Parts: sequence; structure tokens; C-alpha cells
Amino acid sequence: MNKIQQSKIFEVYEAIEGKRKQLYTVNLTAGNNVYGEKLIQENNVEYREWDAFKSKLAAAILKESPNIGLRRGDVVLYLGSASGTTASHVSDIVGNDGFIFAVDVAPRVMRDLIFLCYKRKNIAPILADANKVDNLKERISAVDFVYQDVAQKNQVDIFMKNVDLFLKNDGYALLAVKARSIDVTRQPKQIFREVKEKLEKNLTIIDYRELEPFQKDHCMFICKKK
Repeated sequence: MNKIQQSKIFEVYEAIEGKRKQLYTVNLTAGNNVYGEKLIQENNVEYREWDAFKSKLAAAILKESPNIGLRRGDVVLYLGSASGTTASHVSDIVGNDGFIFAVDVAPRVMRDLIFLCYKRKNIAPILADANKVDNLKERISAVDFVYQDVAQKNQVDIFMKNVDLFLKNDGYALLAVKARSIDVTRQPKQIFREVKEKLEKNLTIIDYRELEPFQKDHCMFICKKK
């Protein structure tokens, strides 16, 4: 493996392993992994391997997205955090000066996320339905960054409601679209086109990446609030 070096994405690192690129983040909680990922020590820094087959955000970076809009110190609303695989890397990126409101509706995965939060103090687990924004208003501040990975038919509407309510002006918002959750009978590319048209009415689309071979029938929209 080649030496780990800074990638073009802030706070994300990379190395070439054989013929492929591997991503890393600097481990905020040294000595602890989250989902079985490798920990690598180099020049007195501990890096966590970031698996693009388990993280749509990592997949978007490996698909050459030039900017994900996430910075150290950002306050993040993460919708559909599940057990915390990607959220843990977002935690590494924003660091101790940043913060993540991690929302999921499923009690089983929330239990795993709560255990993760014992070690990562910059994540707050919130058991709630992202579709019911009125229930979130009392628990979430204005944020710099919204990330959504929610496999529901109305995932675009959920995204827009939360962006409108919580995202600061000029903030970034990333939507991972799962085509099969919107309509299993139609071609994913057609669904992606329709989602793009919907988002463009209210947001500036900075970038768009289909995520194969890492994630089948998924794409990532990277948007900015006007």
C-alpha cells in the first residue's frame, strides 16, 4: 500500500492499494473501530479505513465528486443514521468542534448508535421519524450541513422539508437516492432525472454521482441552499 495522504476532500485521506483507491478518516476515538474497519497507524496518526461498499458518502467521493461540502466544525443533521457506519466517519471529519444530530426511526439500530455515542461525544442520537419535522423542531438547531439516507418512497419530500426548516443559507445538503424505494417498476436513471428536476426548483445542485459499482441503483445529489 502507498503512503496515506490528504485527498482533495477536506479531512478525508486516501492511499492506493494495488489498482484501487482506498479512503480513510483520522480516528476521533483512537483504538476503537465501529463496523470492523481496519485501523492503520502512520506517522503517529491513526486512520480508519472507509468502506465505500458500506457507505454511500464514501462511494460518492470515490466516484470523483469534487466537493462534499463538509468541513471541520460543522453542525450536521444526519437523517437515516442507522447504526452509525457513515455517521462515524462524518464524526471524524467534523471533529470535536463539530456536532451531529443523528436521526433514525428504527429502535434496533438506534440502540447500536447509542453505544457509539458513548465514545463519540460529538453525536446526539435521536429516535424520531424524519418525515415529522414538527417533532424535531424542539431538539435540533440550525445546521451547516444536511445528509439524508432514508429509503422511503417520499424521500425527496422528507429531504426538502428538513432542508427548508434546519439548513442555514448557503449550507450544503446531500441526498442519497435509492431508486428502488421510490418505484421498483421504473428505470433508476428516469427516477434520478425526476429527482434532479424537483431539487433544482429550490436548491443549487453542485454535483450528482451515480454510485455503482459500490451501491446499486443509488445516486448522490450534492446541493447548496440558495
